[in-house]
Amino acid sequence: MSYPYIDGYKPLKNYQRLLYSIVEERLRYARSLDQAAAVAVERPIEQVPAIKDVLKILVNPPSRKEEKPKLYDRPIQARNPVRRNYLEIESRNQSLGLAGEKLILEFEHKRLWQAGKRDLANRIEHIAETQGDNFGFDILSFETDGRERPIEVKTTRFGELTPFFVSRNEADVSAARESDYHLYRLYKFSQEPKLFILPGSLRKTCRLDPVQFSALPI
Repeated sequence: MSYPYIDGYKPLKNYQRLLYSIVEERLRYARSLDQAAAVAVERPIEQVPAIKDVLKILVNPPSRKEEKPKLYDRPIQARNPVRRNYLEIESRNQSLGLAGEKLILEFEHKRLWQAGKRDLANRIEHIAETQGDNFGFDILSFETDGRERPIEVKTTRFGELTPFFVSRNEADVSAARESDYHLYRLYKFSQEPKLFILPGSLRKTCRLDPVQFSALPI
């Protein structure tokens, strides 16, 4: 329903329709929760978290193995509109996005520096800052053999299973540059930042759900 999930409670895909309806009704009148969620996603990031060894934030991606359905029910035919899409609001938080990109710049610089590739480390470019955000990625880094590593950074204050938003351009660029494209997902950014990496086309590493369409009358 576009709220951040409670950390420690893994989101489930299979549930009874009645459960959805009851939770939806409860949330409709949860004004204090609405206010807390709004503050959480809109709050600016004052500074990049100080991390002693930035390379240690890297972890394995969450498992994409599908669980077998435990509950069977008819699919929901219609949903009442949610109050606000808090995850989308967070994705537009520019200070959060920039802070995440700066942390990844630090990560990439140290990765190449420790590999003895200081010349490549010094050539890393923050594309989103120097050339704009229409390239389909934020940072141009390098492999240790000198090949380019374009990196798109997605940052959230919430858990590893929080959905993130990608543009059509980002999905297209990830497919066109499948051999070298990398999605860097930063999560729990304000607490203890962690990072997992999805290499290749986003159409193969993620389940992409269309949330907006460009429409013309026919």
